[in-house]
Amino acid sequence: MGWCGQQQLGKGVTLQEVTHKNPSNMAKFLSQSQINEFKECFSLYDKKRKGKIEAKDLITVMRCLGTSPTFNEVDRHLQVHKIDKKGELDFSTFLTMIHRQMQQEDPKAEILEAMRMTDRQKKGYILASELRAKLTGLGEKLTNKEVDDLFKEANVGRDGLVRYEEFTRMVTLPPVDY
Repeated sequence: MGWCGQQQLGKGVTLQEVTHKNPSNMAKFLSQSQINEFKECFSLYDKKRKGKIEAKDLITVMRCLGTSPTFNEVDRHLQVHKIDKKGELDFSTFLTMIHRQMQQEDPKAEILEAMRMTDRQKKGYILASELRAKLTGLGEKLTNKEVDDLFKEANVGRDGLVRYEEFTRMVTLPPVDY
């Protein structure tokens, strides 16, 4: 997904107020091209062709569209809309959920914060070996090949140091659209 910027709601207007009054109002906060992209992906998971996806597919659809919700965040989205984990959701509800997810995500800030917490001496860098251990051992584990590719793309130096400001900038650049 090429668009990851944060859109602000009007002064004093909450997303919950807007979407609970009229779910179609989401069109005010998303571009037509975003809505088309979301609809295309949503439709791939609409197995019964009834304009709905299963709640269990929500995390996959959201991640396919460039967001990174955790399982707890997906559960929270479902709870807000009173949808059972075995239930279904329509496209309008999905738009509300993905918009809310996009609003709360800031990958650059999250990566920088994680790197700063690792850099206890506040030098502006961490050891590549330390980052590799975290990337292959914690959370959604990467393979060594994936880490090698990431380091190559992010220009991690031969000195074995990851300058986290530069690293974060490189890994959060929008993907090249061929």
